[in-house]
Amino acid sequence: MPLTPVHRKLAIRGACGALLAVAVLATTAGCSDSDGDVSSGASKAASAAASVQSEAADAVDSATAAAKKKLDEVKDGVDAKDAVTLGSVTTDGDGLSAVTVTARNTDGSTKSFAVQVDYKDASGNPLDTVVVTVSDVPAGQPKDATARSTHKLSGDVRASLGTALRY
Repeated sequence: MPLTPVHRKLAIRGACGALLAVAVLATTAGCSDSDGDVSSGASKAASAAASVQSEAADAVDSATAAAKKKLDEVKDGVDAKDAVTLGSVTTDGDGLSAVTVTARNTDGSTKSFAVQVDYKDASGNPLDTVVVTVSDVPAGQPKDATARSTHKLSGDVRASLGTALRY
């Protein structure tokens, strides 16, 4: 699912810290060129910043599309957002952001859940989106699964519940 212009703007804004670092480093490198061409270094910095910005937006677009595809594969799913909770975001041994997803099955028979977890920075800018399956949750019982980001996220990473389907 393509991001709306507002979400794309937020994703791009979320990459600003990295862009600033790239711009400063590239500009500094440009200042130390032996030929003294500072404008060439600044131009390279702007190009590098635009590339990083584009890659960040592409990563969010790709993760969002993959999540939508996985949720679209669920047949006869019912909204179960009120039966799902998220724990605190941690970093796993591979450096990925991780959060415990708890699904409580309020149905009378064993069900599974497809849960979308949206990772965001402290300002609410999207960083990543994943879908985790909580399989075979017994009737009337909770069950946990772990949602891991698709890549390493930095800074103050927060998780929010997107779509949750019981099937």
